[in-house]
Amino acid sequence: MDVVVKSSSSPSLLSSSWLGPELKAWQTRNWKQQHRATGTSTSVIKMRDRSKNRKPLQRGRNLSIEAIQAIQALKRANQNHHNNINSLEQVFDSKFRRLLKFDMMAVLRELLRQKHCLLALKVFEDIRKEDWYKPQVSLYADMIQVFAESELFEHVQLVYLYLKSENCLEPEIVGFNALFRSLMSFNLTGLVMDCYDLMKSVDCEPNRTSFRILINGLDGIAEEEGSSAILKQDALKIYGDLEFLKEEEEEEIIVTKNGLLRRRQIS
Repeated sequence: MDVVVKSSSSPSLLSSSWLGPELKAWQTRNWKQQHRATGTSTSVIKMRDRSKNRKPLQRGRNLSIEAIQAIQALKRANQNHHNNINSLEQVFDSKFRRLLKFDMMAVLRELLRQKHCLLALKVFEDIRKEDWYKPQVSLYADMIQVFAESELFEHVQLVYLYLKSENCLEPEIVGFNALFRSLMSFNLTGLVMDCYDLMKSVDCEPNRTSFRILINGLDGIAEEEGSSAILKQDALKIYGDLEFLKEEEEEEIIVTKNGLLRRRQIS
């Protein structure tokens, strides 16, 4: 769209809304002649179509500008943490704690994705203090998976203790099954049965996928024969036989409450 800007000395054009075609053409020619005579300058300003403006980022699943700035500031402060102990806390106050709920969660997710585990843990500990915080087993499963991949097994134990201390855990079968897979993948069998008891304590009934992961994972481990026997007894009570342990798992893709794509085994 072109906008013509003229100096105050130039004669103004009458509104064209009520002029006839002939009068309008005469007025235009007359204005051009006066414009050449007076030597006034004309500037043409190109204006961008506002309809093509970029849509705002969706908070929580995409990183907002505020979330990106918070991540960058946290990483810089964490690198200089040994030189300035208060720098990281100052960034938490000035950048992170001012974010919206979904931006806070997006920051945590991004730090986990980048494998900044210890910084992500500090962010998570801060999030747990928020009034809106509600524990989600699926989030704990993601954290334990990332920490185990980074061989931070002491911190895996710490995160699991946080999970056990949570009140009002929802019976999130997808999250518990993901947690079972992570524990079995890294041979953390010492936590498996404890996690199984935790699942039952929040009225989350194990499904066929749960028993497949646990029984097939523990079978053959001499130290876990007792645990495997308990799981088989529970599976028999619910399903009547153990034939389903030999079945291949079918998967479907679902979207969790955290906005993540996750595979779910169909029982």
